[in-house]
Amino acid sequence: MRKKCCTVFMLFLLCIALISATSSVAEAASSQMTKYRVYQNDQALKEFATEKQAITYAAKFGYSHVENITDRAWVWDNFPRYKVYQNGQTHSKWEFSSYALALSTAKKLKNVHIRDLTNIGWSYQSYAAFQLFQGDNTNANWAFTDLAEAKQEAKKWGNAHIIDLNSNKWVWSNLTADQIKTQRGADAVYQLTINGIPADDKPLYAFLYDAIAASSTVAGSEIINLKSGKIIHSNVPAYHVVQNGITIHSAINLNSAVQIAKSKANAEVVYNGNVYWSGVPYLSVYQGNNKLRSFNSRSSAIAYAKVYSNSSVQTNEGRVLWSNTKKLIYMGWNGSASSSTVMNHVANTQGLSIDSPTWFELAAADGTLTDTSDSATATALKAQGIKVMPLVHNQFDKKMTTAFLNSTTAQQKFIQLITAKLVQLGAAGLNLDFEEVAGSDRAAYTSFVTALTKAIHAKNMQLSIDLPRGSLSWNHATAYDHAALAPVVDMIIIMAYDEHWSGSSTPGSVAGLSWAEEGVKQFLSYGIPRSKLMLGIPFYVREWKLDSTNKLVSNRAVVMKELPKLIADTKATGTIDTESGQMNYKYTKDGYTYLFWAETEATVKARIDIAKAYDLAGVAAWRLGYESSDLWTMMLRNK
Repeated sequence: MRKKCCTVFMLFLLCIALISATSSVAEAASSQMTKYRVYQNDQALKEFATEKQAITYAAKFGYSHVENITDRAWVWDNFPRYKVYQNGQTHSKWEFSSYALALSTAKKLKNVHIRDLTNIGWSYQSYAAFQLFQGDNTNANWAFTDLAEAKQEAKKWGNAHIIDLNSNKWVWSNLTADQIKTQRGADAVYQLTINGIPADDKPLYAFLYDAIAASSTVAGSEIINLKSGKIIHSNVPAYHVVQNGITIHSAINLNSAVQIAKSKANAEVVYNGNVYWSGVPYLSVYQGNNKLRSFNSRSSAIAYAKVYSNSSVQTNEGRVLWSNTKKLIYMGWNGSASSSTVMNHVANTQGLSIDSPTWFELAAADGTLTDTSDSATATALKAQGIKVMPLVHNQFDKKMTTAFLNSTTAQQKFIQLITAKLVQLGAAGLNLDFEEVAGSDRAAYTSFVTALTKAIHAKNMQLSIDLPRGSLSWNHATAYDHAALAPVVDMIIIMAYDEHWSGSSTPGSVAGLSWAEEGVKQFLSYGIPRSKLMLGIPFYVREWKLDSTNKLVSNRAVVMKELPKLIADTKATGTIDTESGQMNYKYTKDGYTYLFWAETEATVKARIDIAKAYDLAGVAAWRLGYESSDLWTMMLRNK
């Protein structure tokens, strides 16, 4: 008796230890799942499990940011807040996180302004108001913000004069009376022109001051030195106010142009092809190449862009900071080798990326291949822009598969046969669906998949494999070593259905939404990259038959497109099942109660939303032909 009690107690302790160990493994696996993605501009760089790791990595790159993967929430960025422009031009060295840093640089430059990228216009500007000349000549360093500075420089030079850039008039010179008299008595070389043609009734001038004074009375005129051919002075409005790409006004000086632009929405001041002042928000949202709206705030721009597919957030210089142009991969299994069936299935779809006909099977342990493929069908699918990735299965024969996996010769034969056939078909790759593989064949299965992938990659094709949703608590005992397979194959498809299957002892959903989502989390915790993971979704349900004592009698599969008629014919009543996220329907007939958890357009969309939330590569449906064509309209819009 005592020995028995001891044994029971020891077993109890062992169970507690196993539960604790399983929990610890699950927690450790979950902690390794990537949660943050680093981008440079809109290009993904790398993923990390912790925010700190992601930020540390992102800080090595300019224009980088970190997002939470599941909802794309913005976590961190190093985008500049302020930019310095000189004569309307800027470069990467003049981008700053703070106003103080921007101002420090701007103060060292002439004809400069600072823009706060979260606002329009200038945060600071230092544009010349006066230009110093010596005779006909000047240079960039002779531009000054006030008259006193210009005069101070003029002391170094003879025959100097200063032009007020706002009025475009001669306001000061250091010429003596004798010098003025001499210049007026010299040869007349200054001519007023309009559009290159001499102005009517205007003489030639010897003294530049007289020519400039005369020019001020003739709108759009220029002064040319006939000896040198140089344009010495201009009254042509060169500052253009541009609104939505159209010049709406022009001015002789910058200040006048800016005042006009400030009164107009989305206007800019352009001089010599460069923008000197902008009332256009720095960020714009595009859908494809179509500009939708502009924003000052990055958060507002992204929130708006998220509403649209194929959208991006760009700076007014054309830099893309964020985009959602990636589209989900939609894959469909046919569950059939019949060419007519395959083509009918595909004709019912919209946006299908990959089609997977059941064309191959492992026929015997010696590697013999059963081939029911059709090259004409493959050609027809490819012509529609659909990739062909045929399915190969093992007849779900555990004993035969074990013998096959223990024979290198058999595997080599099989790989050679199927690879050659895929090449002949022009297939994009192969979908491997080996189920009911013995747990003891775990290493052998991984070795086989590795060899098969290598051969397929050598022919520029890809391999996807189908794996049961499973559970963290016992997947280590199965034939599927997720961590070892992930780096090898191109895509892993979670068969996230058969939560309740034909052999279940209790009725329930084929795939509850929370159960499917938990499966995604588990696969990510194995270290499988999101870009290599697809969510398998069911296009069928299971109807359960119970007797008067609620004892399960039988069950059957019902395809999605038959459900509306079934509900109508039986007058089944539905109630929401919060656990599965589905409608649970019930009806009675001939003394029996029937139950089923409905798969609808709403639940399919919810599964697509799970794939999007976890940034998976796409979804794969079992199987095509079970659904109505209307479902694909929704799927296309949500791709």
